[in-house]
This record gives sequence, structure tokens and C-alpha cells, in this order.
Amino acid sequence: MSPTRRLLVVSRCLFFVTALLAAAAPDRAGAQAKPEGEMRWALYVSLVPAWFDPAEVVGVLTPFWVMTAMHDALVKPMPGNLLTPSLAESWKVSADQKVYEFKLREGLKFHNGDPFTAEDVRFSFYRAKGAKVLQQKVRDVEIVGPYRVRFHLHEPWPDFLTFYGTYATSAGWIAPKKYIEQVGVDAFKKNPVGLGPYKFVSHTPGVELVMEAYEGYWRKTPSVKRLVYKSVLESTTRAAMLKRGEVDLAYLLDAPQALELKRDPNLKLAFSGGIGTFYLDFLDQWDPKSPWHDRRVRLAVNHAIDRQALSDAETLGASRVTGNIVPAKFEFALPLEPYPYNPAKARQLLAEAGYPNGFDAGELYPWPPYSSMGEAVGGYLGAIGIKVKLRTMERAAFYSALASKKLKGLCVCINAVYGNAASRIAETVPSEGAFAYGGYPDIDALYKQQGRETDPKKREVLLHQIQRQLHERARFAPIMDYIWPSGVGPKVAEPALMLIDPYPWSAPLEEVRLKK
Repeated sequence: MSPTRRLLVVSRCLFFVTALLAAAAPDRAGAQAKPEGEMRWALYVSLVPAWFDPAEVVGVLTPFWVMTAMHDALVKPMPGNLLTPSLAESWKVSADQKVYEFKLREGLKFHNGDPFTAEDVRFSFYRAKGAKVLQQKVRDVEIVGPYRVRFHLHEPWPDFLTFYGTYATSAGWIAPKKYIEQVGVDAFKKNPVGLGPYKFVSHTPGVELVMEAYEGYWRKTPSVKRLVYKSVLESTTRAAMLKRGEVDLAYLLDAPQALELKRDPNLKLAFSGGIGTFYLDFLDQWDPKSPWHDRRVRLAVNHAIDRQALSDAETLGASRVTGNIVPAKFEFALPLEPYPYNPAKARQLLAEAGYPNGFDAGELYPWPPYSSMGEAVGGYLGAIGIKVKLRTMERAAFYSALASKKLKGLCVCINAVYGNAASRIAETVPSEGAFAYGGYPDIDALYKQQGRETDPKKREVLLHQIQRQLHERARFAPIMDYIWPSGVGPKVAEPALMLIDPYPWSAPLEEVRLKK
């Protein structure tokens, strides 16, 4: 073959390879196109500055749709993988399972231009106020280099990544050490700086949070330039704002608004969730003088509640009734059917316990803003002779009172802690849990035992045993895995609902899109 022909063949081959690579490569121009437009959400809660600081966020889902916008984590749930490497490129575990080493992404900058390093990782871990269980398991956080960090455990613990790399805690979400030390914690909450796809613009308490796309975000430049979260506490108002085009998404609609929206051809009804479980907690059951101390009384309540009717009334039947506070999709979950709806059986159990005419149970606290759920549960209790007084509270005040063990009576609670069966029950079942008003010594022992067990099959046996005993003792009255309706406006191309199953909020935020 002549040199000329050989060169021609090589040129053609190079062109072919180049074309293939070009076809396989992502459209960088498209991926990095300038963000455009504004998307507005109507939310059912007040937005508090504590949610802007990763250290203040506990492992309950509600604050994380703010966190996923402004901040980022070493490892986090993403579509298709609930333990996705994010700020950490990779990690490895030592042979004795006592050391976790993370390699960090290099060259990343916070929204204010400060570089991201291992110092920020260590700093953020020890600041996290809702990570007590995790922090007790970690002996030391060692900075190996600017972009390498090691976590040394006291002993092997199979749930390290469950508590560090999911929404079970916020310890893996990174705050800027240099900036916080310069301005102070209070100033940081007023003007937060993060590593997420959106940067803080302004916050009007009780009104709205405004954020703008961070074009330097490492994963992907957001499509939407401005996000506006509006605090709108009334479901009817959220629905009305959606119809008028004042917002593009209206979260968590009551059934009447959802039905009305379903009939509107210009709007879309979307369902999301499944991670949060509603249940009735008998806060005084540890007091021997309380009627709730008697298992028969707690069992009576389990038979008194028509769970399917509640799902139909509250969520158009989308929510799944359950006999467990651990969702069936979770690792190590034990599928448990709820006690059947049987008011006659409930009254019989009350009579056997010495309350043939029922009793006055005091106050019933519905988890804000689910007052209609509280009213319905109160009605079922009244039907078997148990009188309750519904007491609603503002969300922040309710959290504070529940965590400080100041509530008395009953709580229609919701548990939305992420991870697996062990993390789900961590704060409500063991005696030392943040939201546990008491506990059982034998279950406490089982919980500690499963936390030391590295064999998944043996852990499953232990965790199943705990869940079965909770059910048999009627520790709670589980109601349903909550799946709620929301409204989506005509300008939205991608609301990002349920991209991370079963995370109920729009996430990841860099994936939301408006129609062109």
C-alpha cells in the first residue's frame, strides 16, 4: 500500500473514531446552556433559617428539599442509586470494617468561591446536631490530605453509610468551615453558602425563599435560573394559586382540591411519597397509672381505625395501609398487616381492660399540618368511647415539644427517617431515642445487638424480631405509608417528583425543567 493510500485509510479511521466519540459524548453545549426562567413552588410549611444550615437539619425529610438545592453531600440518594458518590468520588472500607476512606472531588468551590477540602468534611461531621447515634460510633475523623478523609469507627458498624450517606442524618452534608468561622453561625443562616446547584438570594420569613442557579455546580448546570419556594399553609390557597398561574407546583393538596384539579385539563395531578409513615403514638404508655399502659387499650385503638377509609379520604386512596412504621420497601423491613378495622372488637377489649364506657384520653396532637388526619382519628376513637381533645400546633413548636418530651396524651405522628429498618426506628423505639418517651429493655438489647452484627442475614432476623414484637405489643398504631397528591402547572416540563424513589419532593433540583 502506497504511503498516500495508507495515510488516506488512517485519516478515514481517525475520522470514524472521532465521529463515534462525538456521538457518544454528552452535548456539552446543551448541558451547559445558560439557565433560564423561574419556577415557583407553593409549600405547606414555613421556611425557617435553621433549614439553611446542614448542622441544624435532623433526619426527617421536610428540610431536605432546601438542602438538596443549596448544599451537597459526600454521598447521597440519587435516581437509581440511594448511595451515590457525589462530593466524594469514591470510598473504600478496611478489611476489619472499622475504617472508611473517602476520596473527594478536586477543584470544587463553594458559592462564595472558597475551595472545598477535607477540612470542611470533618468540620461538618462534628457540627451535625441530629447525628448523635452516628457520632457515637465514630472514634475519629482523620484528614489524610486536602482531598482525602478517613472515618475511624470504634467497632464494625454495618449502618455507617446508611446514617452518613442517606437522609437519615445531615452529617454528610457539607458546610463551609472558613466562611462560618469568619461570619459566625447566625450570619451563615441568614446568608447561607453551599456547594449545591442553587445559591441563596433572599429569604422573607413566612413568605418565600429565593434561589438562583449556580453555574459552577460540578454535576450539571441547572436548566431553571430561579427557584422560588413560597410558604402557603392552606391547601385551598395553594390550589387556587396554581389555578391562577401564580405558582407552578402546589405540594400536598387535600382530597377535595386534588379532585377538582384532576378535572382541570390544563393542570396535572401527581402523586409522590411512600417514605413517611403515619402512626398513632401512645405517649403516656410508660406511666403505670395511664390507661395506655394496658396493651388491651392500645390494641383496641388499633382495631378502631379504618385505615383504608383514611387513605381514601386524605389521599384519594393512594397511600398504602400498614401494620408497621417501617415501609415495606426498606431493607430489613418485615411486612406486617394492620390489625383489622373492628369497632366491636375494640369495645370488647376496652371492657376487658376495665373501661366499658371508655375514658377521657386528654389531648390528641396531629403532626402539623395534618389536622384533618387528627380529626378523623379522633372521630374513630370517639366511636368506641375514647374522648380526645384535638390540639394543633405550629410545626416548629410541635417539633420542639415532642423532642423535649413535653407532650402528653396521643400523637398522630409521621416517621420519615430515611435509610433502612434500623435507622427508621432509631429515634422512636430504643429508650434513648430522641422521640421515644420510653422503651422496652429487651428490645433495647436487640437493637444494640443488631447494630454490631455484620452478617446481613443475621441482622435481618434480629430486626424482624424487633418489628414483630412492636406489632404484638401494640407499641404503636401504624396507619399508612403516606403518598400525597400535588398539582403541576402547564409551564412545567419536568417537576422531578419521584426521580429518587421514594423521596417525595422535587429532586434533584438541577433536573427540574420548564417548557420551552
